[in-house]
Amino acid sequence: MIAILKKELWSYFGNWSAWIVLIAFSIISALFLFFFENNFNVFDISTASLHSFFVLAPWILMFIIPAFSMKSIAEERQNDTLAWLFSQPIRVVDIVIGKFLSVWVMGVACLLPSLVYLYTLYQLAIPQGNLDLGMTLGSYLGTIVLIAGFSALGVLTSSLAKNQVIAYLFALFLNFIFWMGLDQIASYKLMGGLDFIIQNLGFQYHFSGFARGLVSGQDIFYFTFVSLLCLFLSTLVLEKKR
Repeated sequence: MIAILKKELWSYFGNWSAWIVLIAFSIISALFLFFFENNFNVFDISTASLHSFFVLAPWILMFIIPAFSMKSIAEERQNDTLAWLFSQPIRVVDIVIGKFLSVWVMGVACLLPSLVYLYTLYQLAIPQGNLDLGMTLGSYLGTIVLIAGFSALGVLTSSLAKNQVIAYLFALFLNFIFWMGLDQIASYKLMGGLDFIIQNLGFQYHFSGFARGLVSGQDIFYFTFVSLLCLFLSTLVLEKKR
C-alpha cells in the first residue's frame, strides 16, 4: 500500500498538470474571497471569517478531485499495466487504498493555501485575532472528510471506467448527485418520510454541521462509511478484473 501511495504521489507531483490544478484552486478561491464582488468576498460581507471559503471550496473540489482520481485505475487499464500491477506481490485492497490515499492527499493539499487566507483574516480582524476558531477548525475537518468522500467515489468510477475521460465525467456526476442532487430532490417534499432519508444520504446535509463548527460523530461516521463502501466496491470490481 505504501509503495502504491508513493508511486502515485510521485506521479502527481512530478507532473505539471497536478501543479496547475493546485494553483488553479488557489487562484479561483482567492479571486472569489478577496477580489471579485460577490457574496463570498470577505470585504463585502465585512466578516473576518473563512465561512465563505468553506461554502465555495466543495463546489471547486467537486470538479478538481475527479481530475486527480480519474487516472488512478483507468490509466492503468488504458495503458495495459493493470495486469502487471496484479502480478506484483500486493493485495488488490492495498492497491485500492494506496490509490485512494494519494487522491485524498492531493485534495487536502488544495487546502494548504487557505492557511494564508486564515492568517490574513487573523491580521485584519478587529480586534486582531477575533476569529471563530471553533467554526474554522470544524470546517477544515468537514472539508477533509468531504474530500475523502469525493476521492472514494472517484476511485470507484476509475475502477469501472475504460478510460480517464469517462472516469472524470462519471465521478463529476456522482459528486454532483451526492453533494447537491439528493438534497434538491428531498427539498421538493414529494415522497413524505422518504425525503428526510434521501436528504440524509447526501454530502451537503452532513457537511453543513461542520461548516457551523458542530463536529458530530454521526457525520464523521457517515463520510467514513461512504468512503469505505466505495473502496470495498472498487476492490470487488478489480478482483473481477484480475
